[in-house]
Amino acid sequence: MDQIEKFLSQYPFDFEHLDSLVGYDSQNFKVTTIDGQAFVLKVDQLTVGFADSVKKENEILLYLKDKIDFQITYPIKNIHGKFETIVDNKIARLLYFVHGEFWGDQILNNDQLNSLGSSIAKTIIELRKVDVGIIALKDQSWDLINLMDNIGLVNFVQDIEEKRLILYFFDQYHQFVSPHHKYLRKSLIHNDFNNWNVLMDKSHVIGLIDFGDMVYSAMINDLAIAMSYALCTSKDILEDSKTIITAFNKIIALKSEELDVLYLLIAGRMITSLVNSAKGKAENPDNEYISVNAKLYKALLKKWIQINPIGFKKTAYEACDIQYNSNEQQKNKIDQIRTDHFGSNLSLSYEEPIFMSSSAFQYMYDLDGNTYLDAYNNIPLVGHSHPLISKAISDQVRILNTNTRYHYTELGDYANKLLSFFPSHLNKVFFVNSGSAASDLAIRLAKTHTQREDIYVLEEGYHGNTQTGIQISHYKHSKKGGNGRSKNIHHFPLPKTFNSEHDAEYFIDDALKRIDKYYKEKIIPAAFIAEPISGCGGQVPLPPSYLSSIYEKIKSYGGLCVSDEVQTGFGRLGSHFWGFEMHNVLPDIVLLGKPIGNGHPIGAVVCSSEIADSFDNGMEFFSSFGGNPVSCRVGKEVLNILESEQLQRRAKEVGQYWKDELHKLQQEFPLLADIRGSGLFIGIEILEDNKPGTRLANRIKNKMKNNFVLTSTDGKYNNVIKVKPPLCFNEDNVDHFCLILKKCCDEIKEVN
Repeated sequence: MDQIEKFLSQYPFDFEHLDSLVGYDSQNFKVTTIDGQAFVLKVDQLTVGFADSVKKENEILLYLKDKIDFQITYPIKNIHGKFETIVDNKIARLLYFVHGEFWGDQILNNDQLNSLGSSIAKTIIELRKVDVGIIALKDQSWDLINLMDNIGLVNFVQDIEEKRLILYFFDQYHQFVSPHHKYLRKSLIHNDFNNWNVLMDKSHVIGLIDFGDMVYSAMINDLAIAMSYALCTSKDILEDSKTIITAFNKIIALKSEELDVLYLLIAGRMITSLVNSAKGKAENPDNEYISVNAKLYKALLKKWIQINPIGFKKTAYEACDIQYNSNEQQKNKIDQIRTDHFGSNLSLSYEEPIFMSSSAFQYMYDLDGNTYLDAYNNIPLVGHSHPLISKAISDQVRILNTNTRYHYTELGDYANKLLSFFPSHLNKVFFVNSGSAASDLAIRLAKTHTQREDIYVLEEGYHGNTQTGIQISHYKHSKKGGNGRSKNIHHFPLPKTFNSEHDAEYFIDDALKRIDKYYKEKIIPAAFIAEPISGCGGQVPLPPSYLSSIYEKIKSYGGLCVSDEVQTGFGRLGSHFWGFEMHNVLPDIVLLGKPIGNGHPIGAVVCSSEIADSFDNGMEFFSSFGGNPVSCRVGKEVLNILESEQLQRRAKEVGQYWKDELHKLQQEFPLLADIRGSGLFIGIEILEDNKPGTRLANRIKNKMKNNFVLTSTDGKYNNVIKVKPPLCFNEDNVDHFCLILKKCCDEIKEVN
């Protein structure tokens, strides 16, 4: 305190009261004179060039105080006629104290939002008139142009979901904003137009303080910064955004190239603050100011990812009266090309198809500006557009992408990582480029190893789109357009006990009798193939002891047991990483596909050394794309993310919560006749008058789509709503899904 008194002694006032004020790096004190005048004493460490920067800032403040229509803080001369006081390698200034209520203590109304937008523009207009001087050389990490300088701080963030979103927006900024910096208009900007630097009355901005972060940067950044704070408490983000942008645009007309990046600039300020808050909290846990806005930003970030970037851009263009090109022509072109160049059996989901534009984690965005909650697409296992997957692809494709006729590190690294998730006897892997190719290869392996041709399959099973895949897929070959069962393919009834006259024991006994009967008829199996939960069969979990009984019998006759984990694997089931584990069985061959590469085309067959050796019969095995370095790098990254983001555990927690909430809805709506599945692999069977509710299920699916929630239907009668979302799906998403499902069921109930 002695040093503070030294500073105060340099000013021609008698001071009576001293209060500490919060700050990041500066020491700030409110001082009150005997006659009641209030000032702020701001103390900083004196570093190289800092004194010159302070002098320039003071010069700008003295200019601004007479040019804008609200109060600002400005410096007071000391007894030596200077605005800066230096004592013991510290520099201090006495600044005019701005009175009023902070914006941070209010929920902004429309008038205040309007005033905020115009005040930012008015400030920039005046800042553009001053000589920037040494401030042009300031290079600080809080300048949004330098956003990527902060990416190293992400590791200070402890919350997994928050970290995931932050990484996503860093990646999006790097790809879609950084290349456009040179096209953005530059200006001296305040750079911290936030809720604790702006004072407001009931309708207007009345004061602005703390110009210490001023930089010469993109003009639009000041608007983005202020909006990031204003939208934290917004009840209608797009409408409030429009109000602020409109007010700014009336004073400074915004350009389309500025509006095009505004969505990501706003996110950029959020993530800059969050990573710096996390770092500051780690280094100084007692400083409450450091994380003062962190809670608000965390909440806004979760909302921001749900806003379609096109929807935001359309709102911004409308606010500035800039014509936004209609997407109808683009949609018509997409539709026409599909009609012209693709077969009509290339199916579309929904009666009114969706024209998608982009996606992020559990959200998908269409060309019209709508956001869909994706409760359906299981292929992007760790989330759509996951930044670590994007980085893995981008990094590796710049280094090496070849085939397995050469040695390279990525192949072995991924194989080691992948096989570590399997029992020790499953120690060989064949990489292909799809689940269908994996299914085809698995049948070749089984036939070669056993020297047999007969394959046992479950009814309603689906195992791929190759010729062999169709032959072993009852779901395909038994339906319209199929050629029926091939002579070497033998069906077992799907052991679905719900709404059936048979129990689990019946299905087990029936299967065992069939196997014995086939054996007597010399129909000896090369393999039995089944999913642990029948996906296309309607998300039907196989009963306990079913697989173990059949596996034991098949193996006793020298056949191989194949577990199709294309849909159920990689932790989706929550309780187990692989579906076969929940049945306490050890398959001979395991099929992998779909989520293995998070959308990148990879597939794999895992088997034992014995089976792999028998396949080495002189014919070369080769897949042009199977096991290429990019695919291996992606596959390994998927496994890393599953572990680091604890997604298997989350699948279990969220899945159980989801089933609990669905059971509550079931009490109100009996049409939701059965809730089944495990983890984030759930089926909701719809019955109407105790019969398959095919029509109702289709209505629910399309109604949910019209309410921007994606689901689909499957099962023998297409009456099962299937949900199998990316594993980043959370409890809030479940609540929203159930809210929309309830709304749809209510509407159906009213009509009926």
